[in-house]
Amino acid sequence: MGMDFAPPKYAQVMRTIQERIESGEYAPGDMLPSETQLVRELGVGRTTVVRALQTLAMQGWIEREHGRGSFVKGRPQSAAEIVHPSLSATELGESADAVLEAGRVPAPRHVARLLGVAEGTPLISRKRVARQAEVVSGVETIWVPLEHAIGTDLDKPEPLRRGIRQHLQSVKHLRFDHITERVSARKPTKDEAELLGSSNPVLGVLATVHDAAGLVLMVVSLALPGSLHELEDVFKVS
Repeated sequence: MGMDFAPPKYAQVMRTIQERIESGEYAPGDMLPSETQLVRELGVGRTTVVRALQTLAMQGWIEREHGRGSFVKGRPQSAAEIVHPSLSATELGESADAVLEAGRVPAPRHVARLLGVAEGTPLISRKRVARQAEVVSGVETIWVPLEHAIGTDLDKPEPLRRGIRQHLQSVKHLRFDHITERVSARKPTKDEAELLGSSNPVLGVLATVHDAAGLVLMVVSLALPGSLHELEDVFKVS
């Protein structure tokens, strides 16, 4: 028996909606089906649909209006440069209460391995949360080697006005090219459980961001809550 990793369900929902926009089935200005309709049609949980719509809005495909719904904007002009869904949060500026910790830390073993450095090597870390209606909907931790972070504002607790990618491009002239990631259903860490208000399993994404030469620019860890059904759907057994 082999196990294949399927893309996260929310990424599959995103691609379905993007394909419908690109084909003209959903034209600019059209209202998308409601969250309930998408849940029924696509056979996924509401959390998955909400996550997909949030990410599409971040990337400029749609616009969400509170109390009205989601409306198509069209294919973004810079769609070829859109970052992978797992890293969409790095495209946005930060709210005043988003940043929990920022500063120099020793590299954890799993991060050191991905960066190709010794465990305990000093890195700049930034821990942030995403909120939906004042409820924490995700926990993100970013680790950046000192040579890429020194001279930037990543080690400061004040919120960034621009996204991390834009900040690194502007200050250090770094450019993201591609990422690799590992997706798993796992137990939250103690800090994640406290922030999310639950010790239930989370959808964990561990991503490495590379430049065109393959150099790892940073490591990103995401913890997203979800129902047991949604977490089981991360894997496809064949």
